Amino acid sequence: MTQPEEKQQSEFEQELEEVETSLGLLKERYAQVQRDQKQKAQWQQEIKNIQQNKYKTPEIKTELERLEKELELLEINLESQLFSWKSLNRPFWQAVRFGGLGILMGWLLKSSIG
Repeated sequence: MTQPEEKQQSEFEQELEEVETSLGLLKERYAQVQRDQKQKAQWQQEIKNIQQNKYKTPEIKTELERLEKELELLEINLESQLFSWKSLNRPFWQAVRFGGLGILMGWLLKSSIG
């Protein structure tokens, strides 16, 4: 193998490792979302059951408040982890790179014609 071919193969292997790592992280995130959604459904059912209870003792009210706070935190966690700035890193730089190339080509064409 020549040196450029070895470099290409090395770059490909590195990209492949990055893709595998990203896939692993995505699978972990998916599993976490599934667990959180199940927990959310359970807590919503518990809250509904407590709210339907006619006899609300101070302990039941405290439990209801705790569950509502936990549910709110869980919803925030679900929403915040679905979107991250890191996920925009690659598309952003691609847009900058190709947008910059488009502008540069436009200037070159305009200067050659004009």
